[in-house]
Amino acid sequence: MNKFARIVRKNKVGMALGSLAVAGVPSFAQAAGVDFSSLTAAVDFSTVGAAILAIAALMMVPKVVGWGARKVLGMVRG
Repeated sequence: MNKFARIVRKNKVGMALGSLAVAGVPSFAQAAGVDFSSLTAAVDFSTVGAAILAIAALMMVPKVVGWGARKVLGMVRG
């Protein structure tokens, strides 16, 4: 259980929020989400994905080279 859930449980805030939700407060039930379409339309996610994969590959190359070097040295040492 995370820290927030323990605080909610300890202070019984969850019971109060639950009773509000059951009471049918219209602002909770009919709240519209924020429209981020203008922000997401400006970003080309294919290039973002390629950049993330390139960074991940750059982070993995030294680890793979080190692993291979240990294997080769282990074979040479016997």
